[in-house]
Amino acid sequence: MKRHIFLLGFVLVALGWLSGASPVQAQPYPDRSIQLVIPGAPGDALDIAGRLLIEKLEKILKVSIVPVNKPGAAGTLGTDFAIRSKKDGYTLLYGNTSAVIYNPAFNPESVPYHPLHDLDPLALHVSFPDAISVQADAPWKNFSDFIDYARKNPGQLRVGTLGVGSSNHVRLEIIKSITGVDITMVPFKGAMPALTALLGGHVDAAFVALALSDPHFKSGKLKGILLDQKVAGQEIPTLQDLGYSRGLPLTFLAIFSPVGIPEDAKKVLVPAIQKAINDPDLVSKLQNMWIVTKYRSPAELKQIMSEDYENARQIVKQMGVAK
Repeated sequence: MKRHIFLLGFVLVALGWLSGASPVQAQPYPDRSIQLVIPGAPGDALDIAGRLLIEKLEKILKVSIVPVNKPGAAGTLGTDFAIRSKKDGYTLLYGNTSAVIYNPAFNPESVPYHPLHDLDPLALHVSFPDAISVQADAPWKNFSDFIDYARKNPGQLRVGTLGVGSSNHVRLEIIKSITGVDITMVPFKGAMPALTALLGGHVDAAFVALALSDPHFKSGKLKGILLDQKVAGQEIPTLQDLGYSRGLPLTFLAIFSPVGIPEDAKKVLVPAIQKAINDPDLVSKLQNMWIVTKYRSPAELKQIMSEDYENARQIVKQMGVAK
């Protein structure tokens, strides 16, 4: 009797399969938590903007999104981790310009990925101004004083950045090329460590996001001597303001996936990310921290990356620092 019941059950299951009905239906994406790799230190502008975006995106996708901080090598370590992760749509990257443009352009032989081949752009999120800051009681009243000192004391000025190949390393090299001075770049694993080193007097200046340094301007501990882009409400000059013909390239933060995630996942992620980025509450919060929302579609971001990467390669070749 039991044998007959077993056979009957087997036949019914087989008929179900043949009729196209699966006893276990695949769950639509996403059906579990997603991790967003943030290749910066906790408290960095990259980290702050990424976590604020997560808050909005979780509500739209209705799953938890876990921030995973993996700082180091100007964002390269975290970016490589995301690229090597399982290509199922459950590990995404909140990438910065340093890791997806400048470091690969700076060191194409040592960076273990190619940003244009190994990353799928999902959306450009923000750009943000960066400032060179010094201690409030530093002997340099402004950028001109800073450069004059560097000219008279080659290599003695130490400027903290996010590391070799970071966007601000490239910018510092551009400043050195334009002004003809020798400044020592001191690499850190993130913006907050660089800023902390400046506050502690371990470096002479730090080149980090305005969002991080502005509170210290207001408290009177630091002063800004140069901005990479003109910002309403800030009197800190740019290179153009000081009469230089050449400016500094801008930075951006964007969301990527490793190449090869399912199309069904992309179809869900792209509109959800766009909606989260353009949320008025998020736009306002970021603007109050000197971070500018600048949504661009996957196709637009891919074009920006391609152009910026080629321009960066030309810059580092001209500076003679490319490997």
